[in-house]
Amino acid sequence: MKVLVAGASGVIGRPLVRQLVAAGHEVTGMTSKAENTAGLDAAGATAVVCDALDAEAVGTAVRDAGPEVVVSQLTRLPREYNPRKIDYEPTNRARAEGGHNLIQAARAAGVRRFVTQSIAFIYAPEGGMIKGEEGRPWTDAPEPFRSGAGPTLEHEREATQTPGLEGIVLRYGQFYGPGTYYAPDGNIAEQVRRRRFPIVGRGDGMFSFIHTDDAAAATVASLEGGATGIYNVVDDEPAPLREWLPVYAEALGARRPRRVPTLLARLVAGPFAAAFATELRGASNAKAKRELGWQPLYASWRQGFREALG
Repeated sequence: MKVLVAGASGVIGRPLVRQLVAAGHEVTGMTSKAENTAGLDAAGATAVVCDALDAEAVGTAVRDAGPEVVVSQLTRLPREYNPRKIDYEPTNRARAEGGHNLIQAARAAGVRRFVTQSIAFIYAPEGGMIKGEEGRPWTDAPEPFRSGAGPTLEHEREATQTPGLEGIVLRYGQFYGPGTYYAPDGNIAEQVRRRRFPIVGRGDGMFSFIHTDDAAAATVASLEGGATGIYNVVDDEPAPLREWLPVYAEALGARRPRRVPTLLARLVAGPFAAAFATELRGASNAKAKRELGWQPLYASWRQGFREALG
């Protein structure tokens, strides 16, 4: 199958290209930087340099590649994870504007299926602690998260409601693995080592993780599996902050995390960080496993942190 991957040199793009090639697919890897083409060529893909925000260039890239499936892995997150002042605007533009350009180019080229990434930590903190895809999105979240949720949800709607296109939205969990915030050289790992990533209050916030290789595998499965719609791509064990953070710190060889009151966290890190740590909802992967025919290699972050980080 011919597949075009936009964001092919990113955190998910790299393992995704490798897995697609290994599965026998003919892959075009789209990247915005010429220096990334060597890696794509070495992985067995055909590299094309294209700015996703340039609609005309995207149209040409898709038409020339002639894919049956277009996959968007477009993000532009900063290296530093700071929940008080993180700027979602570059990723908003990449995901919404770049994603729109890809959708329109795919339609014009007669592409059958469009697969795109989203986030599984978008569910409103209400009701049960584990959410299926029908859960209400957190559109009223504290800033700066609210500014990222709106464009993300709008892109989801366009992907799944564009006539003539099978739109698959993969809501990925918290990434760990090479190049992520949780990688041993990532920014969250650095904060944990410096004991600047504490357990807030009772640490009730429920996190759903996914290793980057497992996220890529679910994406490969989505090329043919599943009907138009949204799928949570997370591991089997959503867990509260108080449970996973000490295990993560141990895997890094760091000291045990501190505990801080919720009020102090609000003052120091901001309302969003405090809400994330105490109210966040986890996500269920039942639909993705059932309809995509996918199983995560790392069924739990417990195994993944030990084997992939330690």
